[in-house]
Amino acid sequence: IDDLAKVDYSLNSLPAVFQPFIDLDLKGIVYPAGNCSGPPYVAAPFTIPDQSDSMLYLAFSEYFFQTSSFAYYTAGAFNITIAEETCSYFNISTEIFGSIIPEVAKYSVTPYPVMLKLMATETPIISLGQDSFTVEIQGSMEVFAVLPDSTPQSLFTTNIAANTSIALNIFDQKLMGSLCLNR
Repeated sequence: IDDLAKVDYSLNSLPAVFQPFIDLDLKGIVYPAGNCSGPPYVAAPFTIPDQSDSMLYLAFSEYFFQTSSFAYYTAGAFNITIAEETCSYFNISTEIFGSIIPEVAKYSVTPYPVMLKLMATETPIISLGQDSFTVEIQGSMEVFAVLPDSTPQSLFTTNIAANTSIALNIFDQKLMGSLCLNR
C-alpha cells in the first residue's frame, strides 16, 4: 500500500463462475511493512446482499479495516507533531492557551509558539454500520512552548478519547463523506 503497510490478499475459495457473473471471494489482510505476523483479530464471515443491477460489486469487512488500523498504529502513523512550520495557518501561542488554562498564563508571561504532539495510545477501532462507519480513537496530546532558542518546554499533557462517524455518499459521480464528532 505504502511505506508503512502492505496488503496480503488471497482467494478464500475457488471462483464461482455463473452465466452472468463471476464471484471472487478474496480475503485481504493488512500488515505493518516488514512484519507479517498475524493481527490480533479474527475474521468474521459476511455476505453481500444478492443484487444484479450493477456491473461490479466490492465489499470490505470490518476485518479489513481493523487490520489496516492495527498496521498503521503499529507503524506509528497516528503519531503526529504539529508545529508552526508544519502548517502556516496553525498559529497557536501560549497566550491563547493561557486564556483557557490559568496555569499556562502563570508559567508563560511572554507569548511563545506552541507545538502539539498527538499520539494514539491504542489501536483505533473501526466499526461498520448500515450507512456509515465509526472510528474510536484513544490518544494523548502533549503541548509544548517553543522557547526562543527552539527548545521545546512541556506545558501539559492531556488524554483524548474521540468517537466519530463517517457517512459516505455518491454525488455527481464523486464519493463524498460527512464527518460527525459523536463525543
